Amino acid sequence: MKRLQTGMAPHEAKYIDSEGWPARQRVAQKRMRRTLWFFALLATCPADPTLTPSRRIPGGARMPALNVPQSVALRAPTADAADPDVSAQMALFKALIVTVGHFFGSFAQLFRSLTDRRDPARLTYPLSTLMATGVLMFLLRLGSRRQIAALLRANGPSTAKYRAWLQAPQCPHGDTLNYAFARSTVAEVQEVVSTMVATLIRRKLLYTARLCNHDYLVAVDGTGFLTYAERHCPQCLTRTQHGHTTYYHPVLEAKLITPAGWVFSLMTEFIENPGELPTKQDCELKAFYRLMRRLKTRFPRLPICLTLDGLYAGGPTFSLCARYRWKYMVVLQDADIPYINTEFAVLSELEPRQHVRFETGVQFEIQQDLRWVNDIAYVDADNTQHAVSVIQCLETKPGGHQSGKTTAFKWVTNFRVSATNIITLANQGGRLRWKIENEGFNVQKNGGYALEHRYSEDPAASKIFYLLLQIAHLLAQLIQRGSLFRRAFPKGVGSAKNIAFRLLEAWRNLRLQPTTVQSLLDARIQIRFAPP
Repeated sequence: MKRLQTGMAPHEAKYIDSEGWPARQRVAQKRMRRTLWFFALLATCPADPTLTPSRRIPGGARMPALNVPQSVALRAPTADAADPDVSAQMALFKALIVTVGHFFGSFAQLFRSLTDRRDPARLTYPLSTLMATGVLMFLLRLGSRRQIAALLRANGPSTAKYRAWLQAPQCPHGDTLNYAFARSTVAEVQEVVSTMVATLIRRKLLYTARLCNHDYLVAVDGTGFLTYAERHCPQCLTRTQHGHTTYYHPVLEAKLITPAGWVFSLMTEFIENPGELPTKQDCELKAFYRLMRRLKTRFPRLPICLTLDGLYAGGPTFSLCARYRWKYMVVLQDADIPYINTEFAVLSELEPRQHVRFETGVQFEIQQDLRWVNDIAYVDADNTQHAVSVIQCLETKPGGHQSGKTTAFKWVTNFRVSATNIITLANQGGRLRWKIENEGFNVQKNGGYALEHRYSEDPAASKIFYLLLQIAHLLAQLIQRGSLFRRAFPKGVGSAKNIAFRLLEAWRNLRLQPTTVQSLLDARIQIRFAPP
């Protein structure tokens, strides 16, 4: 029970409890006891010498002595190389920072060409730091802008990495990214994406993956990007089914693909209407011709072979590739270009020698029957003549107790087909088109990148977030297939998602000195990639 202490002036009066302790001193005693017990619970090295402090609190009383390990009281938490978890985190962070530096210098160099339209007097974060944070959001599979503040911003090791590597006082807020991206130019960020792939081509990383040792295989396909129940912007495309209207934003991608599984975004075309009430909506075919013009302008001398689905089978595509001196392999369905299908059916029966049987699979259990016909004359709707070749592949896989299932594939191409190149054209050309669906769109939608998530309501910012996702996907592939990661984790970590989760743990928990980060930035390390 508290009572008023006597013998004091009114303004000096204090309350004391039943044991004679002033109330403020009792609170201080409790706080001190809690603090000491907290350090005692953190003790992890019982063999260390201990302190037995005798704490004196106001009023002359002594607190009971508590054994507090010196390892807790005096030692600052640092990276312990002997800890296997810390070593694994260090290896992942090293793979990230060295891979970025080895191929692209740094994030500051990567985004140095961007124009910052914010007020210079009010800037806290460089634009390159904001772009790098957007890449990290996808690389660490955070899933939303909100998670940036929740997982990266209020974290000591994360702040230290931002100061040492990204030249920023701390991790910026997700809203800061949205504000800056809304004032940035989408074309400039697109150029960064294309330049990264051009760098890999120039350094001959993809040299051995060329089709027939000459052409880089580029798959073109569209996918859904954003969907809304109400109109989002005047550029929304609309689709009405059963009286319900959906507003959506698709994209058309040109991705460079390889037999080893690399899938890099070469260029993106956003499919959108010119206004709210267009005479005709934008579509994938219109976007295709725009994208091909941009691709030829950006890579005028790059030898390209386009691998396309049946939507693009027709004279305009053949003429475009002839004008740009590109090769193409287009899926030919039975309902596509009936004249070419009929000519192939007739001529293939007249040329029985143009047939190859090929066995593949782990135990050569898959059988392929390949046929081809060259020099099929075709005149399109514009009265333009084309000489095309057709390849057919009948693939039979064992079906257990059944005789097996046969699947038919057919492509129209401008390659001159022969017995020496038909296996390569079919299996490393036409059949690889599915990689843009699987290793490309499927991974970005369901592999933690959350491609269809609305990262911003601003049209420009949402496009920039999409392009930063492509950069993160490229970096993730370089890290996963690089020798730094494979040497540190020879048995792997289970999946690509697990790499992201472990990298997030390293970013949040690994404590590094600025000198250690700088030594990684200055390191000259050769990175080799796993063979296909």
